[in-house]
Amino acid sequence: MLIFDHSRPGRTAAAQLPAAGGSLDDLPAALRRKDAPALPEVSELDVVRHYTRLSQLNFSIDTQFYPLGSCTMKYNPRACNSLAMLPQFLARHPASPDETGQGFLASMFELQEMLKDVTGMAGVSMAPMAGAHGEFAGVAMIRAYHDARGDTARREIIVPDAAHGTNPATA
Repeated sequence: MLIFDHSRPGRTAAAQLPAAGGSLDDLPAALRRKDAPALPEVSELDVVRHYTRLSQLNFSIDTQFYPLGSCTMKYNPRACNSLAMLPQFLARHPASPDETGQGFLASMFELQEMLKDVTGMAGVSMAPMAGAHGEFAGVAMIRAYHDARGDTARREIIVPDAAHGTNPATA
């Protein structure tokens, strides 16, 4: 069903706002509409219900399980996304001076320390991203571990046929 199927003459979603000023006469005649736009006449509730129903037709990690590994469709708590969308995080440019990002760096350090505590590891890295970058960082650490022990013969990794096929890091 299209939003137009809900349309009823005279139905509106909100009070019409007064004109912002100016005049359509300021526009060249070739740019002015001859007819009113063919928009649906629907209430706000109709619009919300219509698009909510359509969104529920999509596959969503919020409502279903999607077992494709770490690089797609993982569970990200809403609270984490809300924090990541804060202007203080979004405005931080990677090339900006360190002194302007001490709060950001402190939060990353604190997260790193928490991850060390939870896992019992001596150290963690916050640098590699997901996908091939993270996978390569992981196998590089595994190789360094074995090399440090003098075990230089381990140079192959066995993975199942069902492993993600797009990461060249372990090829």
